[in-house]
Amino acid sequence: MRDYDDELSAYEDEAEDMYDDYYSDEYLDEDDFDSGLEGYEEDAYDDDYEEEEVEYIDGYEDDYDSYEPAPVTVGRIDPNDRTLTIVVTNTGSEESEAVIFGANEEADQPAGLTVTVGESSHKEVREESKSFPFKLAGMKMSVSNPLQFDNILKISRRTATGSNTIRVYQPRNATSPQNFAQTLIDDAHFEMDVTGQDSMRVLVKPGVTVVFTFTIKARANLGNLLQGHNVAELSRTPRTTGLPQIDLMRKKRKVRKPVRKVKKVVRRRPVKARVKPKPRLKNRPPVKRKR
Repeated sequence: MRDYDDELSAYEDEAEDMYDDYYSDEYLDEDDFDSGLEGYEEDAYDDDYEEEEVEYIDGYEDDYDSYEPAPVTVGRIDPNDRTLTIVVTNTGSEESEAVIFGANEEADQPAGLTVTVGESSHKEVREESKSFPFKLAGMKMSVSNPLQFDNILKISRRTATGSNTIRVYQPRNATSPQNFAQTLIDDAHFEMDVTGQDSMRVLVKPGVTVVFTFTIKARANLGNLLQGHNVAELSRTPRTTGLPQIDLMRKKRKVRKPVRKVKKVVRRRPVKARVKPKPRLKNRPPVKRKR
């Protein structure tokens, strides 16, 4: 019986012979397994998330790390194309109710009462409100008789199904120390949506003329769809009130916040090691065994 050490040495010699025969240059390509790190890519041993560089970029404090959605780009209304001047005149001998807007209802005006629009006509405004609804923000109301301010304005929305929602607006609630003229009221907070369903009604005293000056804040323009833009248009220029203490404050330019440096760290993602498959040998030589 062979000694244990001799038997172990025989196994080692046999393994070495098999390794030499299997990876001999005769059966392998010239460039395979010549580095001792066979099968691994060059970047396989890079550290995970290695910090490559640190740079400082400019960023405004309001824009950095904000989770608010990006603002939607909308069109801009020409500042010279956002005013409606509506004149209501009662030449009759009795108090009558004037109907302003109300395109779907198309209610007739009472006898002796006329409604005109300085920029176009009341009919054009009514027709346009059906396809291009708009939003009023701000109203100047001048009257020939100060007692006309005692009559309220009724803002109604009437649908084809018969429902009618009415809101009441009292002009005298808009008086302030800045409104010195007894025949003029300027309300910058007045708002009203004008569609085909909306109308404004007011009782006009006999022999009185009422002039409404409305400012359009937003409106729909279906023509923008042809260019792939948002259908809405906004007026970004504040309306002129005629009061210096208000108009000058609105025209004051806003100072942007100072630019601060923001640290931006660029990191590399971990790279997984990719191992080349072992080549398939043809005409594999027989295994040599030692006796």
